[in-house]
Amino acid sequence: MFPDELDYYEASTVDEALELLDEHSMQETELLAGGHSLLPAMKSGLSSPDVLIDIGNIDAMHGVSVDGDGLSIGAMTRYSDLLASDAAREHAPALTAAVAEVGDTQVRNRGTVGGNLAHADPASDLPGAALASDATLVAAGPTGEREIPVDEFFFGMYATALDPDELLVRVEVPSAADAVGTYAKKASPSSGYAMVGVAALVETDGDTVRSASVGANGVLDHGVRLKGVEDELAGATLDADTVEAAASRASEGLDSGMMLSDLQASAEFRERLLEVYTKRALQETTGRADPPAAAD
Repeated sequence: MFPDELDYYEASTVDEALELLDEHSMQETELLAGGHSLLPAMKSGLSSPDVLIDIGNIDAMHGVSVDGDGLSIGAMTRYSDLLASDAAREHAPALTAAVAEVGDTQVRNRGTVGGNLAHADPASDLPGAALASDATLVAAGPTGEREIPVDEFFFGMYATALDPDELLVRVEVPSAADAVGTYAKKASPSSGYAMVGVAALVETDGDTVRSASVGANGVLDHGVRLKGVEDELAGATLDADTVEAAASRASEGLDSGMMLSDLQASAEFRERLLEVYTKRALQETTGRADPPAAAD
């Protein structure tokens, strides 16, 4: 199936993209990043924009750099470029672990970090990792830039805190160079998207958990923090018993009536998957955390 006729524009700067958004504010307008979600939707008729604004070649929205005590990731940075970055692996291990599980080589060579987060597909791999990483999403609009804490970014299925006249320009992640980041998911056998995905970021002092952040996607219509898991881990010894106890609290505080249910998995099955994959993500941190300090 072919998409409907539309007007296509390619922006070379953030300001130009914002001007185009303003100029076409009365029309159905879409931003084109990597295109792996938008283009299939257009071909199937699920999306029929009047105007398509290509932001994929805005140089200022590409690249990964260390910025003070954290990492700055341009929204148009491709997955493969993030994975090739030593700085990303060092400072954003949970996010990098999730990116490594996105699609296949072809998808990772074209898809973008910002496109994934702004699209806010509940089955995509990055929302949980962004939450676990305590990311800040920086949007540009007519009045300048504004910072959106990731806890306030996701509203629901394909819904975010971005205004219609804004675009996501970069993602800022506090450095987690002393932590272990992991991501475990049950992939859909038909699409590879996450039926459930869990990201964990755990910092230890010897064998004691100093801090822990855990986020999940694929469970509700938006990414969520697993507060019960984090509370169980805080100050505990990172061992098999702690992991078991923490994973058992994975669905704590989540509305079971709001859990996703579809042809692939019922809400009840997803709740069980959430516990299983939380356990797997945490088990991986135990194998990679620093060993206890040797006695004098």
